[in-house]
Amino acid sequence: MKERYLSVDQVAELLGTTARFPRRLIEERRIRYVKVGRHVRIPESAIEEFSKSRTIEPVRLRRAALRRAA
Repeated sequence: MKERYLSVDQVAELLGTTARFPRRLIEERRIRYVKVGRHVRIPESAIEEFSKSRTIEPVRLRRAALRRAA
C-alpha cells in the first residue's frame, strides 16, 4: 500500500476548487475512491487519471492553413 490517499479537502486544494467539486465527482462516480469506514479517500493516481483524461492538447496549424488567398 505505497499509494498516497487524499481526503476530499486535500483533493480540492490540489485541483484549486472547493470541496464541493470532488464530492460531486464521487457522487457521480466519475472518479475512483476508497471508503475507509465513514471516510472517503481518493488515490493520487485517480486524480492523475482524471486530469489526463480531461486534458485537451492544442491544435497545431499547418503554415499553409494560415495563409489566405487575396
